[in-house]
Amino acid sequence: MTYCVAIKTNAGMVFLSDTRTNAGVDNISKYRKMFTWEVPGERVITMMTAGNLAITQAVISLLQENIDKPQDGIDTLLSAESMFRVAEIVGDAMRIIQTRYGTNIAQMGESTLSSIIVGGQRAGGGMRLFHVYSAGNFIEAGEDTPYFQIGEHKYGKPILDRVINVDSPVNVSVTAAMLSMDSTLRSNLSVGMPLDLSVVNADELRFSQITRIEEHDQNYLALSEAWSSALRNAFHDMFDFSVV
Repeated sequence: MTYCVAIKTNAGMVFLSDTRTNAGVDNISKYRKMFTWEVPGERVITMMTAGNLAITQAVISLLQENIDKPQDGIDTLLSAESMFRVAEIVGDAMRIIQTRYGTNIAQMGESTLSSIIVGGQRAGGGMRLFHVYSAGNFIEAGEDTPYFQIGEHKYGKPILDRVINVDSPVNVSVTAAMLSMDSTLRSNLSVGMPLDLSVVNADELRFSQITRIEEHDQNYLALSEAWSSALRNAFHDMFDFSVV
């Protein structure tokens, strides 16, 4: 299992992912689920993956191979004319990999369901955020839904619904994403540290922050404890509810 969240507001974009994968309680591993590409001043792209690890790794490898060994007539993440075209390229790669390996994987009784969040900005265009599905189709985040989650999303959704809107500043989006992740970490052992975070300010066309947050990071621990304390205090301050 995994948890990834991406937030797009007018001020910028925030991406946060965990790194845990597991196939049972005694087989736990860590794999990077966030991938970034940057051409400063020209484009910036972040991708996060969830689902069948073999499928998503193959998709990322195919996308990177096309960048490293470009061919005439084949658009890449770094040559696409728009972020919409980037989402199409990711969807095309998903379909290719699902066709190549999906049947054999399914015959072994394994699910090939996979999801990819891709977002960023290209010079001359606005920030855009997409959720690509196993079939290669995708949807785009808008004003009514300024964030996407993939993986174990239910525990971290309430804070996002209550706090995030299109006018939220970047620092608010970062805090909300971290608290969303913290709620998920506390409630589901299949999601685990360390965390990967990337941040893009609107129209800067570069990453303002790319960092890995380790389990004993003091800033993260302080944020987690402050949130727990605030929730406890809020609960004790609530009026007593009784059923007549």
